[in-house]
Amino acid sequence: MILAFDTSTAACTAALFAADGMLVASADEVIGRGHAERLVPMIAELLGARRPERVLVGCGPGSFTGLRVGIAAAHGMAIGWGAELAGFSSLALLAARSPGAGPIVAAVLGGHGELFLQEFGGSTRAAPGPLLNLPPGAAAAVVTAHQAIGPGASALVEARGWGEAIEALPTASHLLRLPAELRSLLPRPIYPRAPDARPKAA
Repeated sequence: MILAFDTSTAACTAALFAADGMLVASADEVIGRGHAERLVPMIAELLGARRPERVLVGCGPGSFTGLRVGIAAAHGMAIGWGAELAGFSSLALLAARSPGAGPIVAAVLGGHGELFLQEFGGSTRAAPGPLLNLPPGAAAAVVTAHQAIGPGASALVEARGWGEAIEALPTASHLLRLPAELRSLLPRPIYPRAPDARPKAA
């Protein structure tokens, strides 16, 4: 079985798949900042007596704290179960929620009023564009997809004055819609830019 979960946004989302890719169970909760308290109980409720052979975790970009909670939990579970571990693009998971097959940009809120963005094309969301971290005004000048999805979608559409915004959060039940290369990443946080805090010079 395959366990997948994502904690990159205000959502805590998990899904369990059979080896053939069939969705067995899923859970989605909007919890804000409570991932550390809710994630493990949610997964325990989802699994019951079942034990996955593969764990897939959302690597962001997104909430710094949420990502670290999810990835640390994934490492611990994989060790405890002797399961394979890999990461996936949280922005691609968002793009997978789109009902259409055309180009789409996934947008989530970053720090300092900026957005994390990435454009995806086609129904499989393959061949993603570059990962961006920009203020909404700067993003408006470079993002070409008409449709935007995610908690940062409205900010992008408002900044450029055109397009369609779909306010949505990722759901792990859509994970296997992604191409293999976007769900076979190293299980570590994706940071589009360097942290603000830097060590002091000696």
